[in-house]
Amino acid sequence: MCQHQPSCPEADESDREAARVVASHPEQGWSLLCNGVVVFDDTGELLPDGSVIAPHRPHIGTAA
Repeated sequence: MCQHQPSCPEADESDREAARVVASHPEQGWSLLCNGVVVFDDTGELLPDGSVIAPHRPHIGTAA
């Protein structure tokens, strides 16, 4: 799917979020990457095969 050089990571690779954005809809909270992954503002993802990756925001603790 990707025509970039070097090629963007495939949807099944761990660094899939590094692919280039081809469509951005910040008003709706999502972007489409050139590898077919839809990323959401809450850090969730929808993969091209229909698999869902749950939001994975880093846990931010408070100082004691």
